[in-house]
Amino acid sequence: MTCIGAMTARERFHALMNFQPVDRLPILEWATWWDQTICRWRNEGLPADLDQQGIYRYLGLDVHYQDWIHPRGHCPQPSHHGAPIVRTADEYEALRPLLYPDKGPLINVPMWQDWAWRQREQGDILWFTIEGFFWYPRTLLGIENHLYAFYDQPELMHRMNDDLTKFNLRVIDEICAICQPDFVTFAEDMSYNNGPMLSEEQFDEYMLPYYQRVIPRLKEYGVRVIVDSDGDITKPAAWFERAGIEGILPLERQAGVDMRILRERYPKQLYIGAFDKMVMHQGESAIRAEFERLIPIARQGGFMISVDHQTPPAVSLEDYRLYLRLFREYAARQ
Repeated sequence: MTCIGAMTARERFHALMNFQPVDRLPILEWATWWDQTICRWRNEGLPADLDQQGIYRYLGLDVHYQDWIHPRGHCPQPSHHGAPIVRTADEYEALRPLLYPDKGPLINVPMWQDWAWRQREQGDILWFTIEGFFWYPRTLLGIENHLYAFYDQPELMHRMNDDLTKFNLRVIDEICAICQPDFVTFAEDMSYNNGPMLSEEQFDEYMLPYYQRVIPRLKEYGVRVIVDSDGDITKPAAWFERAGIEGILPLERQAGVDMRILRERYPKQLYIGAFDKMVMHQGESAIRAEFERLIPIARQGGFMISVDHQTPPAVSLEDYRLYLRLFREYAARQ
């Protein structure tokens, strides 16, 4: 990297993602922290009156704002994680009026107007999440029924994703009428530690047509497109790239994701995450080893190191301060 003058968080993010020189690597926690982690840290001295962005500033992190906009408005919630809300096409049709508001804004307009000012005047990063075409049907059908539906209820799957596409396009237009967000993530979580939970053929049938309707709109507005999928995404990374998706997060080390392999296979893809959260409480040597694994790839550009999911409650405030001190050391190296 070439030594250049100080940059805002937003300038730094875009330069890195354009494979251009930066003043230092970004230091950003994209997924923030578990609530139990914050409770622990407040008992260890973190001021109790800080909101999320206040914690970023207090700890010296680059500041970003995220909004997650999803359907389901006044929809009933499942009894537990993975439980179904609907099981049949008739049940879905009965629920549709509660899923997709047909009047009024889909976003918090005053909030986005405030964030647009912060992006413009302070250089903060703005991004939003919309639900993807594997994620969303699962939230309605439940985990098990969703996987069967690829075979048993194909028309219902397409119906749901067509409705979601129309909803997402409205969301994009509303946000981009206010400002140009720096990136968007599609929530998917379509992989586990042994790879994707569907085949490439199923991806092409049930997901690709809807990405091809939404991603061009995002690119018209100049918004970077990133997919959020836990698990081992090494194989479906090629599918995402073919769909027009530019990047992937969180690159979970515990699922076996290897950044060297990803960069070799998909050199133009953008990456966020990859730092193994399980070493953050294991002391300086373990943290340094993890940075040493990732820094050479980050220096190539197009890769923003961050925790590969939320910082867990095993990490004390002192542990986290050590992580940040070492991160700053490595981030500043040219």
